[in-house]
Amino acid sequence: MYIEEGFKGKHEAWRYVLGFVAVFVIWQIIGAIPLGAALITKSLESGNMPMDIGGMSRMLGSNFFLFLMLITFAIGLLGLYLVVRFLHRQTWLSLTTARAKIDWKRIFFAFITWTFISALFILIDIQLSPDDYVFNFDPIPFLILVVIAVLLIPLQTSFEEYFMRGYLMQGLGTLTGNRWVPLLATSLFFGLLHIFNPEVDKMGMGIMVFYIGTGLFLGILTLMDNGLELALGFHAANNLTAAILVTADWTAFQTHSLYRDISEPELGWDVFIPVLVIYPIILIFFSFRYGWKNWKERLTGAVIQPQNENNPLNDDRTDTPATP
Repeated sequence: MYIEEGFKGKHEAWRYVLGFVAVFVIWQIIGAIPLGAALITKSLESGNMPMDIGGMSRMLGSNFFLFLMLITFAIGLLGLYLVVRFLHRQTWLSLTTARAKIDWKRIFFAFITWTFISALFILIDIQLSPDDYVFNFDPIPFLILVVIAVLLIPLQTSFEEYFMRGYLMQGLGTLTGNRWVPLLATSLFFGLLHIFNPEVDKMGMGIMVFYIGTGLFLGILTLMDNGLELALGFHAANNLTAAILVTADWTAFQTHSLYRDISEPELGWDVFIPVLVIYPIILIFFSFRYGWKNWKERLTGAVIQPQNENNPLNDDRTDTPATP
């Protein structure tokens, strides 16, 4: 099973503590140097340093700000790879999936499925509430946005999945010996990482239900499917759709999207319906498509270290076939 793939690397507690700190520093400090340098340069010219995302975006231009913000995640992903490869002596494959190779068909299927569903919901809402949106299409900035989004947003979402549902899920699972602790802990941590988003300031703490619920949904996808593939595809589709189709002045993604939401933000059905209705339906759909069984065991069962693991990075391990 997926969490047991963590045993294929060196998995002592101190390695995960050190690795977590190293990844966080690389992501949040080293990765933010280009963005910080650009903001300082502009602030020296203007005599003003904005402290909110909207102000930063306006100062640098939304496309340049988006580019620099996404670069932090790309650097974080590189840092995570180095930690996994050299600190844990673990293969990237075993962090990705329990299958013999990465299932790209799963990634693309989840991506296409959620792109269609989320785009459909956005377009329906635009039709039902036309006064809440303005058509925002500006060809050149939009094309630049598409290039930036297509190249870098998958790196951003991949970092979050590999760090949350991969590194932390396997680490907490191998250390605690169960599945429910890493499932709940990574869901909560994923939600808390979004607590400083401007959406929380505008809509209140109730929106944390959406962030934590989304983390729980992605965690269930990972454990039930024995790999990150579905979560990787879903998350990339979600953020790409949000960045390209519709944005608002009070969201984390402020882009040259096709539409701009000009409505007054409020905590409504669109926050709770995905978590309470849409996500469960998608889980049921995937369970039928991929033949998921033993839900209780896969989500709450014990994590037991296998006797031998196949890891070419560790000379002291005996080769065995990959876990199916």
